[in-house]
Amino acid sequence: MSQNVSEPATTSSDGTALLVKGATAVISREGLQALIDALAADHCVLGPTVRDGAIVYDEIAKLSQLPAGWTDNQDAGRYRLERRADDALFGFAVGPESWKRFLHPPVETLWTARRDSDGFSIEAPSVTQRKFAFIGVRACEIHAMAIQDKVFSAGAYADAGYGSRRQDAFIVAVNCGDAGGTCFCVSMGTGPQAESGFDLALTELHDGSRHDFLVEVGSDEGASLLSRLPQRRADDADLKAAAAVIAQTRNQMGRTLDTDGIKDLLQANANHPRWDDVAARCLTCGNCTMVCPTCFCTTVEDHSDLAGATAERVRKWDSCFTLDFSYLHGGSVRQSGSARYRQWITHKLASWIDQFGTSGCVGCGRCITWCPVGIDITEEAAAIRAHPTSGGQHGGT
Repeated sequence: MSQNVSEPATTSSDGTALLVKGATAVISREGLQALIDALAADHCVLGPTVRDGAIVYDEIAKLSQLPAGWTDNQDAGRYRLERRADDALFGFAVGPESWKRFLHPPVETLWTARRDSDGFSIEAPSVTQRKFAFIGVRACEIHAMAIQDKVFSAGAYADAGYGSRRQDAFIVAVNCGDAGGTCFCVSMGTGPQAESGFDLALTELHDGSRHDFLVEVGSDEGASLLSRLPQRRADDADLKAAAAVIAQTRNQMGRTLDTDGIKDLLQANANHPRWDDVAARCLTCGNCTMVCPTCFCTTVEDHSDLAGATAERVRKWDSCFTLDFSYLHGGSVRQSGSARYRQWITHKLASWIDQFGTSGCVGCGRCITWCPVGIDITEEAAAIRAHPTSGGQHGGT
């Protein structure tokens, strides 16, 4: 949030304060409910909720559906929900799902073919749908969306479905008040404070005597919506309280990753013995790629009905950890677990930069938490940095 802006910058002709980008205000819990109600008029409102022992993203309509009083205890290979001592609505880090599930669905029909009297016709799926409003988007997740924008929307072959869903999404960010045990967003420069890419950004202020939300305006649409909500101007005390929340979270990171020269480091160590070491533990299950908010590997399947009247091509999430993903005529390019893990981490932290001009990691820590055997990307990168080598015969296919 912009710490040097505490009130709207302009006034209307009748002297009423106008909200503009960068302005701040304070809303109560009731104001947050009003925000949800206003968005629900023309958006599908999605936010965090508790289900099946985890905090997941789902459609919400009431504050009672948010994970009030819950937090997440995370470590390598471990995720547990625990009760907090207060009723904070956003007192957790991130769960197993990311917003990628809505913008880049796990299963999506690319086209349908139908037989007719003249042969057959191809129908593209309609991209029109109800607009999304995301409540509770963390700073690292906003960066993940920006990374996927480069993947799906930049260049000559933009994904129309992704572009439609992304363009119309209304983003309500939440600055993190609690870091998870596997978070390392500070190392990646992606959090814990949302600085851009949102329509509105909230900081939860909950100290026993109050339960409010400092709101920063990030877009004209956000300003228009906030102006219709019950609110008050943010004062210096509100700004200082919000800054203290973010500073505390910044000092709570469960992990760190030294990114200095990491691209050259990994690309120069394709034969490092650590690849075999991690392969001895890795199950090549692909969990890390499924929970990652930036991974975009897919496969396609063609289906037809028994009568041969219709057929469709379906795109599904895939993983570079599967043996079939790199299959070419004659066999898989990456047959060993060491080669597949090396491909993943080197792409994520190094060659992604060659492709898209940015790292593919935002430091959310999901890949560490949801690895069944607790493999830690920060630990593996540090091990290679500690003993770099360009020799040896390890880590091959």
